Amino acid sequence: MRLLLINPNTSASMTEKAAITARAVAASGTEIIAATSRTGPASIEGYYDGALAVPGLLSELKERQTTGYDAAIVACFDDTGLDAARTFSDVPVLGLCESAVATAGFLAQRFTVVTTLERSRVLIDNLIQRYGMGGRAKVRASDIAVLELEDAASGAIGKLRSEIERALEEDGAEAIVLGCAGMTDLARELQEIYGVPVIDGVAAAVKQAEALVSLGLSTSKRGSYASPLPKPFSGAMSDFTPMSASG
Repeated sequence: MRLLLINPNTSASMTEKAAITARAVAASGTEIIAATSRTGPASIEGYYDGALAVPGLLSELKERQTTGYDAAIVACFDDTGLDAARTFSDVPVLGLCESAVATAGFLAQRFTVVTTLERSRVLIDNLIQRYGMGGRAKVRASDIAVLELEDAASGAIGKLRSEIERALEEDGAEAIVLGCAGMTDLARELQEIYGVPVIDGVAAAVKQAEALVSLGLSTSKRGSYASPLPKPFSGAMSDFTPMSASG
């Protein structure tokens, strides 16, 4: 089984961090193919960054079709471009937020997602509502810029821990979801510290992708995720013209 793990921002170090987690939890017969977008922002924090990251994400999906993959994972907790990627792809495509909150729902009645900045908290809260977990989950921002997670001297880990402690005390959280791919390396340590399930979206997405492939299931192409209709795409978007419209 081959899983394509795409980081839709352009930070290769963050891709490698996610790939390490993915390979650590993957089954022995699963190959993780890690890819970094070559177009877009260095980190994704809010709607503007996310919108500009989608073309790079789709380019990676398209270019790697020739080598083949059985499922793809969008390695951003904002589930950046997830719907577009599912429309484009003939294989399952998973996002970190959806995978993580589904996993948390198996383990706890109430849980809190701890993310980075307030602008990301609002976006993720909207996703939580969409995924049907609004009555069970709360989202907290820890005032951390994503790239600060790459800097050991930034104090980001202390801010994250403080917000987790507030979630446990004030929210009655029974589990914690880490709301950023850049936190993927912290899940095991934080779980040991706080004694509650700590869910990382990268690990959750890998295991769910393996399950879907093993079950022979893929994204429905009827209705919402039907392949793009043939029509011309102009300017910088011409490379994304659906194959059926190119001839």
